[in-house]
Amino acid sequence: MPDHTRPPDKRVTIYDVAVEADVSPSTVSRAFSRPSRVNSETAERIRRVAERLGYRTSPLSRAVTPARTQMIALVIADITNPVYAEIVRGAQEAATEGEYTTVLIDAQESDRLERAAVERTMSTVDGIVLASSRMSDSAIRMFAKQRPVVVLNRAVADVPCVVTDNPRGVRRAVEHLGELGHDHITYVAGPQASWPNGIRWRSLLEAGIELEIKVRQIGPFSPTIEGGERAARELCARPTTAVLAFNDQMAIGLIRGLSRLGVQVPGDVSIVGFDNILAADLVTPGLTTVAAPLYAEGSAATRHLLTMIQGAPGHAGRPMVLPVRLVVRRSTAARAVVSPRARPQWARRPPTSGPAVQLR
Repeated sequence: MPDHTRPPDKRVTIYDVAVEADVSPSTVSRAFSRPSRVNSETAERIRRVAERLGYRTSPLSRAVTPARTQMIALVIADITNPVYAEIVRGAQEAATEGEYTTVLIDAQESDRLERAAVERTMSTVDGIVLASSRMSDSAIRMFAKQRPVVVLNRAVADVPCVVTDNPRGVRRAVEHLGELGHDHITYVAGPQASWPNGIRWRSLLEAGIELEIKVRQIGPFSPTIEGGERAARELCARPTTAVLAFNDQMAIGLIRGLSRLGVQVPGDVSIVGFDNILAADLVTPGLTTVAAPLYAEGSAATRHLLTMIQGAPGHAGRPMVLPVRLVVRRSTAARAVVSPRARPQWARRPPTSGPAVQLR
């Protein structure tokens, strides 16, 4: 009901809404400027009170019935990681077709920076795509209550998600290495906060059991070329004949680091990456990798987000799963035959000063 005790010419203020909703004025302000910082039930109560009091000529009332901005946010974990190039392109082209502008946010592999950026951006966009988010599931669900959200490369309950078929990709990589005679695979792990990292390791454990191939894990390492180079030094202390790296950047770093240590790829050790970034076909030897449909990921996530903005319900059940394929290049080869009790020969070789990795 309207407040009949108020003079008809007196403007409703944020303090009036605060008193009526039994909250502080700062809570009212946050409910509209930074809704993710307010309990969803409290925020909804504040909106109802503001509407009832007729707070329609101020910024607060505009937040009650917001106009669309025709902008969406795309949050990526690391702008320097080339895996996001095709994802961004797919997202931007889908957004442009829907007459939307994309705001790109680089979270720098930090859940804290990611959350702060989303909070600052939320009031200016109509929806958000979170690509490889490092935030907790609860934080993602909280944002999804305030704006349409689609999560990419991660499965979060009650939030629409688009993922690639990681288990199938790992299975194909293990089958390929097994066919080449490798019976022991080392997984070079990426960030612990990465959902695909956990899925790939669990899938490797399962495939190893089914195919009778021993597996182990080293890491975590940074998902960069430098991270792969650091992993190469640890790998030399614990030799293996086959490696599955968290992503292509780490795999390329491994090739570079092992080459500097006098280890031949694939003569001494076979390496498989993940993602099929452009550089995978440029390094020598060419990198065998599990190819993810990166452009399709960005496009599918954005198209689904736009339908949600238009009022369609989000598919918050099982994630949308996109297919992968194994691209075989020259970084994998048949396992060298050595004595069962002998350490791999490359474990005892001195480092070389030759070129680490060449581009064709």
